[in-house]
Amino acid sequence: MHGAPPWAALVIALPLAAGVLALLFRGRPARAASVISALLIPGSLALLSGTVLRGGALRYRIGGWGAPLGIDLFADGLSIVMLWMTAFVGTAVTAYSVFYFRGNAEKERFFWPLWMFLWAGLNAIFLSGDVFNLYVSLEVMGLSAVALVCIAGGREALTAGLRYFLVAITGSLTYLLGVAMLYAQYGSLDIYLIGEAAGPGPAAATAAALMTAGLLAKTALFPLHFWLPRAHASALSPVSAVLSALVVKASFYMVLRLWTDAFGNALAPQAGLFLGALGCAAVVWGALMAMRQKRLKMLVAYSTVSQIGYLFLFFPMAAHPDAFTGAVYQALSHAFAKASIFLSVGNMMRSVGNDAIEGLAGAGKSVQTSVFAFGISGASLMGLPPSGGFIAKWQLVKASVETGQWWWAAVIMAGGLLAAAYVFPVLRRSFADGGAAGEALKVPYGMEAAAMALAVLSLVLGIGAAIPLSFFWPARL
Repeated sequence: MHGAPPWAALVIALPLAAGVLALLFRGRPARAASVISALLIPGSLALLSGTVLRGGALRYRIGGWGAPLGIDLFADGLSIVMLWMTAFVGTAVTAYSVFYFRGNAEKERFFWPLWMFLWAGLNAIFLSGDVFNLYVSLEVMGLSAVALVCIAGGREALTAGLRYFLVAITGSLTYLLGVAMLYAQYGSLDIYLIGEAAGPGPAAATAAALMTAGLLAKTALFPLHFWLPRAHASALSPVSAVLSALVVKASFYMVLRLWTDAFGNALAPQAGLFLGALGCAAVVWGALMAMRQKRLKMLVAYSTVSQIGYLFLFFPMAAHPDAFTGAVYQALSHAFAKASIFLSVGNMMRSVGNDAIEGLAGAGKSVQTSVFAFGISGASLMGLPPSGGFIAKWQLVKASVETGQWWWAAVIMAGGLLAAAYVFPVLRRSFADGGAAGEALKVPYGMEAAAMALAVLSLVLGIGAAIPLSFFWPARL
């Protein structure tokens, strides 16, 4: 572990500065600041990635002051993978939004600063090395996400935003209570120092339970998923993409960090089995509910509930390296595929003028690129080769078989079949003959290109799996 140039701080500072500028200046300056930030972040991240690949995990002390008086940023292979996931999705969503908000200055006025603050919060989460900085970053991200849901306007969006806000606040307070218990017991907030000190006992177990429960509510793991479908379905299309692809992954990342690095020696195996059982229930329940939906965005939102479940199959198989690889790869592949699907759905709705699945007739002709992107991304959700979803689910199946826990493999395969049952009807209806059932609008090709770019990335994850996998092993050191 070593120090490094301030690329880690720059990855957070760029969207934060863009958010401040977008808050002060409306219209074109706000848009320009956000776009420039989105273009510069990958460059800073490339420099940070090179440093980690060459020298391993690093710490950077902001202002020269380390913990406990200052803030330490920490980056390893897992951090880099999650940051690149955010950068790719964030850049595509930014490009999409430039076209999406044309002629809608009122909503655009609020979108750009909130989106940049959310991006800064995400990057800060993936670079935080202590549990309190994780909390602060989680609040920045969460409050921005709630506000983004509400800018859609209307009773449904405001109601969903309020429900989301209450869940977010409750989850944060529960997490913070666990942080207080850890500090009182061990006198440290550093994740790795806690990991060295924490052992089996009521203090560590109680803190872990509180922090995990709060984060599971934010991740929307079954049965704490009740807020997610309405929030994701009622939000604007670029917001839905960010919520599903990135926001729920941030809280999962925190659970993963805590269970592997802070509480690895303090938790009984039964705790992992419990999370795995909840994950199985999420896979099945979310898919069954998606199949029942009449509205397109509600279908995709319940699909997110289902796909989140796969992430938690890691915990009962945590001792097997393929389980870790599969869970992180599932986070990556789902991020690209689901962001693409929500952007594609936004285009399809715009082209046919409604949100009803039965009203999609003609979308296959008017927005062919978007429907094609939906199909490619849907294949990743099903786990079909050569997609990233296939690599992720294959790694999880392999881990389940090699650890003798074959029942997880059965759920994974059943989940793929259930995903096909809600993806194919959308494609079939999109290619049916018919015209727009509502007020149709022309879809700029830039919006279709953004959706397709993410769909292609979900395929590249399968074809070029060696590149992201090269970062995974430093994450385990």
